[in-house]
Amino acid sequence: MRGLGTRTVLYQQNVATSLGLYNHDFISVDILREKGPITAGELSKLTGLSTGSVTALIDRLEKIGYVRRQNDPSDRRKVIIVPQYENKEEVSNTYLPLHTAMIKLASTYTPEELDLITQFLGKASTVLEEQIHHLSSIARSKSSS
Repeated sequence: MRGLGTRTVLYQQNVATSLGLYNHDFISVDILREKGPITAGELSKLTGLSTGSVTALIDRLEKIGYVRRQNDPSDRRKVIIVPQYENKEEVSNTYLPLHTAMIKLASTYTPEELDLITQFLGKASTVLEEQIHHLSSIARSKSSS
C-alpha cells in the first residue's frame, strides 16, 4: 500500500507539472473533483492550507478556467468554489493513457474479483481518511499548545 501510495503521489506530481500547476493546486483540483462544489473554508480545512493561501490558489485556478466562484445562495458572505476543469481537453488528454492502461488491467480480472478489489479500495480509502483526520488533529493540537 505504501508503494502504491508513493507512486500515486509521484504520478499526481507529474500530472500537475504537465498541466502547469503547483502540486497543492492539483491536489485541490482533485479534492473538488471528488467533493464537488465546496466553500473556500472547506477547501482550506481539507488541504490544511491557510485561508489566505486558499484564496491565492483559487485565484490561480480561476484564472486558467479550472474553477469558478459562485455566491452561496443561503449565505451571501460565503463563496462556493465550483470545479470546471473536467471538460478541459488538456486534462482529458493527460489522463487518457492512465485510463486506457487501467481498463486493460481491469479486463484481466473476473467481475467477482473486481467487486472484491472495489470493496477493498473503498474501505482502504475510508481508513486513509480516518488517519488523515487523526494526524490533522494531532498537528492542530501541537500548534495550539
